[in-house]
Amino acid sequence: MTSLRKLGTSDLEVFPLSLGGNVFGWTADETESFAVLDAYADAGGNFIDTADSYSAWVEGNTGGESETIIGKWVKARGNRADMVIATKVSQHPEYQGLSAATIKAAADASLARLGTDHIDLYYTHFDKPEVPVEEIITALDDLVKAGKVRAIAASNITPERLQASLDFSAREGLARYVALQPHYNLVSRDTYEGALQSVAADAGLSAVPYFALAKGFLTGKYRPGTTVDSPRAAGAGAYLDTPRGTRVLAALDEIARSRNAEIATIALAWLTAQPTVTAPIASARTTTQLPPLLAVADLTLTPEELKTLTEASE
Repeated sequence: MTSLRKLGTSDLEVFPLSLGGNVFGWTADETESFAVLDAYADAGGNFIDTADSYSAWVEGNTGGESETIIGKWVKARGNRADMVIATKVSQHPEYQGLSAATIKAAADASLARLGTDHIDLYYTHFDKPEVPVEEIITALDDLVKAGKVRAIAASNITPERLQASLDFSAREGLARYVALQPHYNLVSRDTYEGALQSVAADAGLSAVPYFALAKGFLTGKYRPGTTVDSPRAAGAGAYLDTPRGTRVLAALDEIARSRNAEIATIALAWLTAQPTVTAPIASARTTTQLPPLLAVADLTLTPEELKTLTEASE
């Protein structure tokens, strides 16, 4: 049984791979989504990531489709107490921004779609610098005090705004961020490593990186001259023509062969080994895509393997 990891300074304990819910209601319909969620839970997974805006970008969708599917699944399986559900606020078409009123209304809407009385981890999805951190933190603290949210977190935020938020929480004795969801992977290190990672480390925050597999590029299925039928093909393909992308794929190929493991597993294992990282996020639209992701829970890279990948990705 894979041991769970403590999430920052909270009392939440999570599986070392967070299951991305962005595909639910987008590239995975309800039946497929239920199958993926079942397989993840059967493997000991308990950490599901979604957002109120998933998947408003799909024609005919209004936002919240992913939350609705997760809510139906949890109700059907009767396993709400076993799951750590994370969702986010600021991007839903009807609840744009991070004003106090928006945060509270959006939380209520998310709770209704999820069919639950509490959100385990509530992220600010994209920081809105025009809203004072004092207003954002106070609104989130009100949700915690009301029992609607267990812990709070931030995503897509500058080091300065993150630090200001933490300082205000400490000064006023309010709920403080316990986790951070940065864009971070082997071919995208610049946005997180440095100041943002330092703030997270100093504050004891857990990093839960998104795009952990670089939109699929780090699965190894995107190669020069190949065509992949995926909505993410263009995004993943952008890494193909870069020296860094080429070097990283070569290093991943070599280590995956020597470890008899999938490339995606190796890429996630590198991320999991980085300072502050608790659980990378990766999504699967079919159950066949899930095993290489779940395998990260049982694979630890050697210092030499980590060094090889880190140098290849410089």
